[in-house]
Amino acid sequence: MAKWLEAALDYIPSWLEFQLRESRQPGCAIAVAYRGRVVLDRAFGFADCSTGELLTPRHRFRAASHSKSFTAAGIMKLRESVALSLDDSIGKHVAGLHPRIASARIRQVLSHGSGISRDGDDCDYYYGRRPFPTANELMLALKSPPLIKPNRRFKYSNLGFGLLGLVIEAVTGEPYVRWIKREIVDAMGLRETTPDMLMPRGAPLAKGHTDEMLLGKRAAVPSDYVIGALASAVGFVSTASDLATFYARLSPRAKSSVISVRSRGEITRAKWRNLHSSANISYGLGALSGTVDGWNWFGHSGGLEGYLSRTKMLPAHDLTVCVLANSADAAVEKWINGAIHILRTFHERGAPPPRLKDWNGRWWGLWGAVDLLPVGTAVLAANPRFENPFLDASELRIIDRDNARIAVSTGFMFYGESVRRKRNRDGRITELWLAGDKFVPGDVRAAEIARRSDLDRTIVPKS
Repeated sequence: MAKWLEAALDYIPSWLEFQLRESRQPGCAIAVAYRGRVVLDRAFGFADCSTGELLTPRHRFRAASHSKSFTAAGIMKLRESVALSLDDSIGKHVAGLHPRIASARIRQVLSHGSGISRDGDDCDYYYGRRPFPTANELMLALKSPPLIKPNRRFKYSNLGFGLLGLVIEAVTGEPYVRWIKREIVDAMGLRETTPDMLMPRGAPLAKGHTDEMLLGKRAAVPSDYVIGALASAVGFVSTASDLATFYARLSPRAKSSVISVRSRGEITRAKWRNLHSSANISYGLGALSGTVDGWNWFGHSGGLEGYLSRTKMLPAHDLTVCVLANSADAAVEKWINGAIHILRTFHERGAPPPRLKDWNGRWWGLWGAVDLLPVGTAVLAANPRFENPFLDASELRIIDRDNARIAVSTGFMFYGESVRRKRNRDGRITELWLAGDKFVPGDVRAAEIARRSDLDRTIVPKS
């Protein structure tokens, strides 16, 4: 593994754990794959806040709309076996649909260009108010006409991908979950993924959680329900490492996969741009795509009650990042982009030489934490609170063992001023001075804040 990647992977868990604690989230799992092999697999926080069960990388999460990429891979595999064509009308394989839905092409449904309703007239099943639709109930919803003409624009549809599950069943003569598990999940070598809540006995599941706003605390929500007829749209259950592996093998550059390079290229190639959105993302055939700081990616997002997730595969660098969270308000987009910013920075600047490795660690001051981090030939004063912790970071030029000078900084910071470290008799560093600002370890700063808070409570302000 490249030295720059090792250095980046050392910092990503520290940064992500800070993010989790600062935002008071229950739990988060991250996996990074490089050249198809998982090189980082970590988890932080709790699998269940109500019991205090700690989260591990082996806990499974509801992957929600990541399911669509699995379904797309299944459709492509059937296309390669000549069991269907992407230009087939849906009605060729599934009877009883509204005529305008029946005439839609498979590729239009795969790209969310068929105009089918997103979730129908009643999606209370997402709230747990009723069970998810059966196949008969899905078919009933698909008797209603599409809302717009096909091939006009991107219009996301869970019902459309539920319909693709019915297509797979019609073509294969097998239940969707059985066929997709054997032909895609197992064939990809994924050991912790199921197409619905059909996990092996004893497999751990991370509990989903609400946000804190309405109750003043988080509540665990039921998480082991069955998705049924919408499994092909939102049903999959998986781990971060399995999802990272799957999307790595969806890359057109992957050395091996269960579908061809051509099929992988069609899945990941942008078809529609998401209109009226501040996020510059596009959709292909069951996969999202976009750019983070100049690095192009494809992947998917996911969200069900109590769960949020993101996966981004960066083909040019053969890197895949997956972030899973078990809460309704987790900043998963910030977290996955932050991991990519860290990877990009180390990729561009390189791993530090041995002489700089001692200049590291998290230090606390008036405005929170600063992370000293050797990157390339410089030592950066990174801010772990930011999505990109290196944004506007000061750079230190090291003079000797415990002295440096701030060689790069914004005009509001300490450009040109000195940096020094103080040690105790045992040689342990106890203070970091950035110009005249003293930073100390977290426990020391916490004790200082506690002492001053106790003092301040004895002061009664005058009316």
